[in-house]
Amino acid sequence: MKKKTKLNEWGYNLLTPIMRVLFKLWYNPTIVGKEYIPKEGSIIIASNHKHVYDQCLAIMATKRNIHYMAKKEYFEGKLAWFFKLVGCIPVDRGNKEDVSKDIAMEVLKNKGAIGIFPEGTRNKTYDKILLPLKYGAVSMSYNTDSYIVPCAVTGDYVFRSKNLMIRFGVPFKVEDHDYAKYNDMLREDIESLMKDNLKDSNRTMEEELQSRNQDTKKQ
Repeated sequence: MKKKTKLNEWGYNLLTPIMRVLFKLWYNPTIVGKEYIPKEGSIIIASNHKHVYDQCLAIMATKRNIHYMAKKEYFEGKLAWFFKLVGCIPVDRGNKEDVSKDIAMEVLKNKGAIGIFPEGTRNKTYDKILLPLKYGAVSMSYNTDSYIVPCAVTGDYVFRSKNLMIRFGVPFKVEDHDYAKYNDMLREDIESLMKDNLKDSNRTMEEELQSRNQDTKKQ
């Protein structure tokens, strides 16, 4: 584990400065609230999920090394080299013996940063702001005494986008076993952040929901 983490950090440190520049020039994203990301200590960045590049926006917002949890299929496609090199953690959603959560917990116990999409998959619906949130983020927060940093991504992934935005909210910790309560808190935070994004970018919720189809076709 230690050897693997060191290798992944090397790749992350090599690629992310280049990615930040290229991503900024091409997609022109707006980043709001990055001061809410703790500069040290274990954190879980939890976001809605609409596009395969969502993690790039969070990576742009902090100099911390974020180990994103991503479905194992990403490690088998054309971008597999990227996901491996930047230290993403493969998640086998169909395997009950999947060890991805154990790896993430180890990162957090070592005061690192994890990125997670609590919906568990990209939201491709046209009528749901968020899919039901899984309990991974809140359970890991409780078991590792880590802060959850809620965030929301909205807008179009197009050249020089005028509405692509990520917004971070106030971090919180899960302090007891009432995971449902804290999952509801996380959901409310993400929904509120999404709505703030749309208000600031003069975009309706209907436009945001419809854009998911466009994003899916491009992937």
